[in-house]
Amino acid sequence: MAPEKGKPAPARLSKSEVEEVYGRLSTNYDRWASLAESRARDRCLELAAVRDGESVLEVAVGTGEAFERILRSNPRGRNEGIDLSEGMLQIARGKAERTGLENFSLRVGDAYSLDYPENTFDVLVNMYMFDLLPEEDFPLILAGFLRVLRPGGRLSLLSMTRGNPVFNFLWDSILRLNPAWLGGCRAVHLKPYVDAAGFVGTKAEFISQLGFPSEVVYGVKPGS
Repeated sequence: MAPEKGKPAPARLSKSEVEEVYGRLSTNYDRWASLAESRARDRCLELAAVRDGESVLEVAVGTGEAFERILRSNPRGRNEGIDLSEGMLQIARGKAERTGLENFSLRVGDAYSLDYPENTFDVLVNMYMFDLLPEEDFPLILAGFLRVLRPGGRLSLLSMTRGNPVFNFLWDSILRLNPAWLGGCRAVHLKPYVDAAGFVGTKAEFISQLGFPSEVVYGVKPGS
């Protein structure tokens, strides 16, 4: 079933509520992710195509499921990860440490104000974050992503989207009843915003797992 197009519903959680909710969800989040998000995460990392020796930033690392895999793919490169939730970061650090590698940094950070110089990273990965944010903030965040990527740098994004109408109704109903049950996520379509931000070679792919619809979006910063 192809995803339906349209404007996203309003974001339902504030930044402070996101930090609180994901702090509570941190100990059980991986169970949900393995059931409903693992295939989309695999594809997001496949498109990112991290090569050893690159500089990589993951924004919103969560429990570090993807970050651990990035680190293993990049044992001689630079691996940076940020997240709003210290609870999530504690779990992510444990996963990173079990690789035996030390070339990483995981810290509290905010996608709204990336404190890195421009043209710093070869790859930027971001999973299940934009589906929490107000739509009007998408251009600001993507401008920051473009700024910190080097010319030719790769962007790989993953978000909840729309899929089968029956499941759409289910997810929408849960969001209305209690946004925290879905971590505040709602359906978004990011490719038009990625195009508008100035990325080139963009593409979007739809993946559904256990009825949970995800969209992977890829783009490249112009330049060689």
